[in-house]
Amino acid sequence: MGNLIVVGIILVLIVAAVLYIWKQKKKGTRCIGCPSAGCCSKKECDNAKHDNSHTGNE
Repeated sequence: MGNLIVVGIILVLIVAAVLYIWKQKKKGTRCIGCPSAGCCSKKECDNAKHDNSHTGNE
């Protein structure tokens, strides 16, 4: 019984992660989890808000 609960919890976490990634990709996010909040070299953005610390382009 305990194994079923653990498997169920793991399955719920995997499904939640897949749904989150799918939702973010549908919105057009290229770098999911990027600290620049979607404003990096892959997207055009306002340079005042841009921080290159995560790309190594200092």
